[in-house]
This record gives sequence, structure tokens and C-alpha cells, in this order.
Amino acid sequence: MNNKVIIFSAPSGSGKTTLVKHCLGMFPKLQFSISATTRAPRGEEKHGVDYFFHTPEDFRKKIAENAFVEFEEVYTDKYYGTLKTEVERIWNYGNVVIFDVDVKGGVSLKKIFGDQALSIFIAPPSIEELEQRLIKRNTDDAETIKIRVAKAEEELGYAKDFDRVVVNDDLEKAKEEIEGLIEGFMNA
Repeated sequence: MNNKVIIFSAPSGSGKTTLVKHCLGMFPKLQFSISATTRAPRGEEKHGVDYFFHTPEDFRKKIAENAFVEFEEVYTDKYYGTLKTEVERIWNYGNVVIFDVDVKGGVSLKKIFGDQALSIFIAPPSIEELEQRLIKRNTDDAETIKIRVAKAEEELGYAKDFDRVVVNDDLEKAKEEIEGLIEGFMNA
């Protein structure tokens, strides 16, 4: 079971973070890989707990230092990335890395880790439902939601690049399906 990773990706608002948190509670050997980002903290998010928050300048410096397994400029000056030190830290504890990353980051990580990785794409039941979830979440303005919905339509095209696609139309069903996928992968 050594040096395995599980990758969760989804369009914003698909319920990915809820499902990742569920898995972390179910499987003690899973450990969350904290991503680096240049976006501002939301709500109660804390540096080194939810994300490693960096300025765009600091992030670009880390890119130059080859500090990332992968990174993506999702929007202008809005970077997300996976620090090599995070993956090594988790593996050193004998745990399995769990990633919660954007879709392009998920595709990149799967290419990097190959058979060491189980990549799971969380899909919304529909674009309309996704838009409603983003509105209800109440963390973004109308323009940002419009951008996220357009991006989600594009991201759904990447679902085929993942090992498994789980449609999150019923949260309890999605949790069960993911538990089975992870058990099978960890015991393989």
C-alpha cells in the first residue's frame, strides 16, 4: 500500500470537498495534501490547514525552484499547486495522499503518478443543478458564478481522463460508491 495517491477533481460546486472530508473520516490511512494557492482565504480558512496561501510572486518563485509536483494557473494570477514536500511528508508517515484539486491538476497528477493513483471525477447531476449549488453556497458574486459555470461546462469534458466518474446527485449514494472505490484501491 506504500506511496499511493487518491485524486479527487470536480467542477466547483460538485460536492468534492464534502466527499473528501467524508473519506478522511472513514479511512485513517488517508491524509489530505494541502494545496498551495494564490487566492484569498474564504471564511474561516487558515494557512497551512486548508491551503498554503501565497502571493502570485511567491508562487512564481516556488515554480522557478521546482517545488511543485504540478501547478496550474486557473485564472490570471490565480495559481493552485501541489508541493512536493507535502506528498513526501504524507508518504513518510506511511499514509496514502488524498488530493482535492481542480480538474486540470487532477489530470496532471494522474499522468505523474500513473498506477500509484486512483483518480475520481465528481460530476454534478447537471450544469443547472451546479449553478443552483453555487448560488446557495453564497461565497461568490453573480459574475464569479457565471465564470465558474462556464468553466464547469469545459471541465466536464475531462471526465473521461479519470479512472472513475461519480455523479453526485444523491450524497449518501456518492459516499458509498467512493468508499467502495477507495477500499478496493487501498487493498489492491
